[in-house]
Amino acid sequence: MLKLLYAPTSPYVRKVMVCAHLTGLADRIEWLDSAAHPLRRDDRIAAHNPLAKVPTLILEDGTALYDSRVICEFLADLGASVDLFPAPGPRRWQALTRQALGDGLLDAALLARYEHTARPAQWQWPAWREAQLAKVAACLGAIEACAPTLATRAPGIGEVTLGCALGYLDFRFPELDWRARHPATARWQAAFADLPAMRATLPYEP
Repeated sequence: MLKLLYAPTSPYVRKVMVCAHLTGLADRIEWLDSAAHPLRRDDRIAAHNPLAKVPTLILEDGTALYDSRVICEFLADLGASVDLFPAPGPRRWQALTRQALGDGLLDAALLARYEHTARPAQWQWPAWREAQLAKVAACLGAIEACAPTLATRAPGIGEVTLGCALGYLDFRFPELDWRARHPATARWQAAFADLPAMRATLPYEP
């Protein structure tokens, strides 16, 4: 059985689990509790991943895979999915670029969050946080531009990543009210969030 070191709040873990559901592999994954944190290393993760980050997937032979991009592609291969990662060509490069857009949004959002939650108040840098949120805003603009072409049925890794990124903003940054300025994205997200794979993987505070 596959084993996944996870955190229920992590959008990258959610991305992996959405792929697991879409490929029919969710029931083959055992969830292993961890306490991933940007400052405090969890030895349970570090034993398999020198970065001590989630998600980390442990294969049946003990091999560890880490980084959501690697794990998602592994699951797509294991589940013989032809939708998540298209064959080389324009559709694949588009899917991977949209994955990079969603991951970039998440990277910036997490840095903005850590500035308030992980850094002591006397060392916080408001300009740094605002710079990260400016990246989030730019990513939202790019998503709005491509929203009419995003799939809800048979989604690729691009749609999965963008859906998880928008879900993370709802979870951690409701004050951004991103839907007010991005109506096409809001319409797509409403339909995408209703997929069983998305409903089954909602983040939560433990």
